[in-house]
Amino acid sequence: MTLQEERHVLVVYPHPDDEAFSVAGTVRMYRNMAVPVTYACLTLGEMGRNLGNPPFATRESLPDIRRQELVAACAAMGIEDLRMMGLRDKTIEFEDDEKMVKLVTNLIEELNPSVIYTFFPGFAVHPDHEATARAVIEAVRRMPKEARPRILAVAFANDTVEKIGEAPIVVDIRSVKDDKIKALQAHASQTAWMMAETEKRIDDGEVLSDSWLNVEKFYPFTFED
Repeated sequence: MTLQEERHVLVVYPHPDDEAFSVAGTVRMYRNMAVPVTYACLTLGEMGRNLGNPPFATRESLPDIRRQELVAACAAMGIEDLRMMGLRDKTIEFEDDEKMVKLVTNLIEELNPSVIYTFFPGFAVHPDHEATARAVIEAVRRMPKEARPRILAVAFANDTVEKIGEAPIVVDIRSVKDDKIKALQAHASQTAWMMAETEKRIDDGEVLSDSWLNVEKFYPFTFED
C-alpha cells in the first residue's frame, strides 16, 4: 500500500517498544512526507520482563531507562510530539473505562487526526494492549460518523489469520528499514536478544523478505453503526 497524505497521525500504544514493532517504518515514511505524527505512549513499561542482557537495569531504574529508550526510538522515527501519558504498566486493564475513553477523546479533540494506529481488540494478546484498543475504539465510536478518523490496527494473536483473515493493508517499509531497526535497537533493554537473533538468521543466509523488518500489516477497524 502507498501511504496517502494525512491531516495528522495519532499513534496510541500502552508500552515503549509497541510502536517500534508495530508501526515504526510506517511512521518514518509519514514523517518523510512531513505528515505530523503524535505518539501517545500510555506507560513507561516499568514492569517489563527484561532488565537487559547482561542486566544493566534494576526494577527501580528501569522506568528512567525505558523513558530514555522511548525518546531515542521516537528520534529514529522522526516523531517530535511524544506524549508520555503517565499510566502504570500492567494496570491499564484495571483503569476506569470512562477515564480511558476520555484520555483518547481529549487527544482526538486536540489533534483532529485523520487516522489512528493502535491494536485490534480481541487479537492483541496482552491485557494492556486490549484495554488500549477498547478505549480507542469506544472514543471513536462515540463521534459523529462523518467526523471519525480511520483506525488501522495491529493484530498478532496466534489465531488472527484463522479468524479475521490476512491483513488487507500491507506497507512496504524497506526504504526505511534502517530507521525501524534503529527504533528497535533503541529499546535495548527489551529487544537486544531479539535483534541479535534476527541478525544471526540473516548472517546464516535466511531470507526474511516478508518479515516485520520489511513490511508492516494493519487491519482497518470498521463500525456497524
